[in-house]
Amino acid sequence: MELQEEINRAADIVRRGGIILYPTDTVWGIGCDATNSAAVRKVYELKRRADHKAMIVLVDSVAEVEKYVREMPDIACQLIDCAVKPMTIVYDGAAGLAPELTGGDGSVGIRVTSEAFSAGLCRRLRRPLVSTSANISGEPAAAVFPEISREILDGVDYVVDYRRDDLTRTLPSTVIKLSAGGEFKILRP
Repeated sequence: MELQEEINRAADIVRRGGIILYPTDTVWGIGCDATNSAAVRKVYELKRRADHKAMIVLVDSVAEVEKYVREMPDIACQLIDCAVKPMTIVYDGAAGLAPELTGGDGSVGIRVTSEAFSAGLCRRLRRPLVSTSANISGEPAAAVFPEISREILDGVDYVVDYRRDDLTRTLPSTVIKLSAGGEFKILRP
């Protein structure tokens, strides 16, 4: 199946409130429409993840980040532009997202992805996409498709074919907490 056809199929599932298993710029992820509370709750249930633990959001551009945070510090663009590996920035003041994504403190972790499938899906949806590792909470993240458990495979509404054979191992993103005024703290190098 061609990439665009795969993106279209996944987008149809996500628009209907479904959850998908898909490749990202880091590890394989479980995703859904980040503005749909019911879909976000399904992801929490599948992962058996405590609802106070936030999940990150993927977008395809810096302009999209600005739509989902109340204030984007100027330094955020510089950090994104300078990043040599995928970087998730935790912003204060989430806006327009499912409240379940904030972990209770109102902040949200957002990563701008340039990976072909995840960026293409964000563009097709015109919405942010939940991105959480394809594993049950507390178990190791699936860096490559063959490591994904049967429980996760059976628990999603759609499994993307694209990159299933890619055995390149990548690491989770760097995570930085960025506050108003430009203060930042590295949460995960």
